[in-house]
Amino acid sequence: MSENSAAAEAAAAHRYTAAMAADIEARWQDFWDAEGTYEAPNPGDGELGGDAVQAAKPKKFIMDMFPYPSGSGLHVGHPLGYIATDVYARHQRMTGHNVLHTLGFDAFGLPAEQYAVQTGTHPRTSTEANMENMKVQLRRLGLGHDKRRSFATIDPEYYKWTQWIFVQIFNSWYDTEAQTARPIAELVAQFESGERAVSGGRSWSALSATERADLLSEYRLAYASDAPVNWCPGLGTVLANEEVTADGRSERGNFPVFKAKLRQWNMRITAYADRLLNDLDGLDWPEAIKLQQRNWIGRSEGARVDFAVGSGSGVGADKITVFTTRQDTLFGATYMVLAPEHELVDTIVPAAWPESTHDVWTGGHATPAEAVAKYRAFAASKSDVERQADAKEKTGVFTGAYATNPVSGEQVPVFIADYVLMGYGTGAIMAVPAHDTRDFAFARAFELPMRCVVQPSDDRGTDASVWDDAFVSYDAELVNSANAEISLDGLGVVDAKAKITEWLAARSIGEGTVNFRLRDWLFSRQRYWGEPFPIVYGEDGIAHALPESMLPLELPEVEDYSPRTFDADDADTVPEPPLSRNEDWVNVTLDLGDGAGLRSYRRETNTMPNWAGSCWYELRYLDPRNSEKLVDPAIEQYWMGPREGQPHGGVDLYVGGAEHAVLHLLYARFWSKVLHDLGHISSVEPFHKLYNQGMIQAFVYRDSRQIAVPATEVEERDGAFYYQGEKVSRVLGKMGKSLKNAVTPDEICGEYGADTLRLYEMAMGPLDVSRPWDTRAVVGQYRLLQRLWRNVVDETTGEVTVVDGEADEATLRALHKAIDGAGQDMAGLRFNTAIAKVTELNNHLTKAGGALPRTVAEQLVLLIAPLAPHIAEELWRKLGHTESVVHQDFPVADPAYVVDETVTCVVQVKGKVRARLEISPSITDEELEKLALADAGVVAALGGAEIRKVIVRAPKLVNIVTA
Repeated sequence: MSENSAAAEAAAAHRYTAAMAADIEARWQDFWDAEGTYEAPNPGDGELGGDAVQAAKPKKFIMDMFPYPSGSGLHVGHPLGYIATDVYARHQRMTGHNVLHTLGFDAFGLPAEQYAVQTGTHPRTSTEANMENMKVQLRRLGLGHDKRRSFATIDPEYYKWTQWIFVQIFNSWYDTEAQTARPIAELVAQFESGERAVSGGRSWSALSATERADLLSEYRLAYASDAPVNWCPGLGTVLANEEVTADGRSERGNFPVFKAKLRQWNMRITAYADRLLNDLDGLDWPEAIKLQQRNWIGRSEGARVDFAVGSGSGVGADKITVFTTRQDTLFGATYMVLAPEHELVDTIVPAAWPESTHDVWTGGHATPAEAVAKYRAFAASKSDVERQADAKEKTGVFTGAYATNPVSGEQVPVFIADYVLMGYGTGAIMAVPAHDTRDFAFARAFELPMRCVVQPSDDRGTDASVWDDAFVSYDAELVNSANAEISLDGLGVVDAKAKITEWLAARSIGEGTVNFRLRDWLFSRQRYWGEPFPIVYGEDGIAHALPESMLPLELPEVEDYSPRTFDADDADTVPEPPLSRNEDWVNVTLDLGDGAGLRSYRRETNTMPNWAGSCWYELRYLDPRNSEKLVDPAIEQYWMGPREGQPHGGVDLYVGGAEHAVLHLLYARFWSKVLHDLGHISSVEPFHKLYNQGMIQAFVYRDSRQIAVPATEVEERDGAFYYQGEKVSRVLGKMGKSLKNAVTPDEICGEYGADTLRLYEMAMGPLDVSRPWDTRAVVGQYRLLQRLWRNVVDETTGEVTVVDGEADEATLRALHKAIDGAGQDMAGLRFNTAIAKVTELNNHLTKAGGALPRTVAEQLVLLIAPLAPHIAEELWRKLGHTESVVHQDFPVADPAYVVDETVTCVVQVKGKVRARLEISPSITDEELEKLALADAGVVAALGGAEIRKVIVRAPKLVNIVTA
């Protein structure tokens, strides 16, 4: 080593480097853990002074969306939201709040199960290893989590309460009159007393046990039923609608998904549709997310109408019930369409085609049964989205049956077609082709009649057979809509709807109703790695919930973790869950405490979906070690109860991706409402304020085969990119292991330190906007911290260089403007602009030179503490303080220094700048006009010209207009 190099190294022995950052960060992370720095006291928590804190400080509950412990660990895109909530939480602590901030793991699910199938490693083993790795990575970032409150959904003591909640939902029904969930025992009492009639006129006592169970299943909020489901043979499981992509494939694995009818558990989320919709108004959520939920719930007002079936076909079925929002057009219904899966299809199909059946209606098939079977197979291969798409070619087939239009008495043919779904309304429609675009196209394709019943506003006339398209209007008069009993002719749509609905109701063939797009939540999965259902079946097939004393029902050990999978394209298969192969676990003898004594039962072999554990985890953070209750009521009330500005209660800030708009968020809202109705919690909603962070993106490089190549090995030459000498393409996309462009936080922490990584991720741009990662730009924030360090510490001696003198006015103005602006920005989650203000202050101090006054140095350290907590903690201690910086007060700006002493006013004459005046920001318009007109440059520019108008916008602008 040369003498100059040795001298330079000695001179910088105390420079802030990556090695120093690593040492500082490790020491303070150990200190925080040992001291319990981030432990938030609960009410009644004597050891932590919970009652005193509760009385003295307002609370703030801050949450991140559950992470899944991936085997590949974190890349730098994952911690974006975690760092943001940490900065916000730290700022809230420093502004006087009792902050609850922690993080657990959503650890059940398909990835771990698939890994187990591939490797033979138990899902718990791999999941726990993944969690430990992520904990190490997250700890290195200096996140201020209350680690006492952390848990994983796979912990039996956690999913005990997930199962307990399921039992509460199973043992509840929704009272539509009271608009609340109530215990099922109250419904049974109503049936027993005769207060509520049993359908069919029988008494409750006359029903068999099976009949009673079936009747109660029609009311229970959790129930098993045979229903159309999304069956994915390639995964060996059924999927919720939300887990199927727009092209009819599984979100996980991209396998084909088919419609099948299976017995599955469901949650009656539809009972809460109105409340889920209405309560959105009280939430501080992005409007885009609210809109997605409103659209998914899909409320529409209309009428249910009954069409008698059989008169024209000679086969038996009482009626087809449709839901329509245009009951005013009932006279124009010339055919009907059922969803291919509709349960009435098999009943109404005759043995042979009726006489004079059009050839185009039959699809070339010899019998209706053959035509229906072939078309059902065709429709089952398409997703709901594909079926609803505006395809050019309309497909369907005549069932051979006719129904009776209840207002015209006409016989109308009944078709099945893929554009009608069981998931909306009743799975049947009355087709009014003259006034519905899809019906019009179908009618043209199948040569069906059209009848105009809404007067067109253009010159097309009322002969719909010659139209080029349907006439759709909600602001027109009805025509051709009369029978011997009622006439809608001449009425507007609104009045016609009301009149026909009243007429239908009076004849018991229809009624006004509200319909929702929302379907009940499919809650069964044919998987091993999920929460077991706390349900057993008696020898009579009746489902019984396990008593609380038998919870948790733990997952058994199995040799084969995989559900039986099939050829991905084989729709004619049925699920076989892994648990069904464990006969010793499945078949049990139990005393359920219901007075029946020991009996033989068979366990439910499906497991709950991966959404179950995340439906209520915010509650477990409040009281994570409570083995007696879901959550202590006083603790839940304190952290999540309704209060001023938060009418439904909930978490104060919830940060995560927008991709969960209609999955996790809707499900969690439903569970909260049920738990509230049953008196278990005070909050009606789980999350009061929702914030969606953007995504950190990265460049993806692909070779001529469109295969991703390692981004770190790509060279840029003359504006092009090369990998191993071959030119490659570059596009901005997601960051991930499979795209070979992932950068781990460990790499950045190793090269620069965690505080630098934190600053860079927060400085990249607005938190809610996606932004590209650029490793080369990280050094900018590293240099900020080095300059900050030099402003307080001598790099040669390591001694603090601050002095006890007073700061000059320019420094005080720079300091207090930074305090004011950065504090507001942190409170508003505008961390990029907060960092810009801190940087501007630090640059001012660097340029000013000389030793910093102690008061300035201390406030600078406090200002950056939420953003870069390790270096702030180290400097705070070097400045002589013995208590952690974490709980110090955030600096308060002096208003006298925040307002500029002078501002620059631009004076224009004839649109050209002729003067710049330094004036007081509080100057009046009159005072500013006088100053401007007296300025020598302005006088010269006017040259004696007549002034027509003076426009004054104090304190920034004066515009003088001459004649």
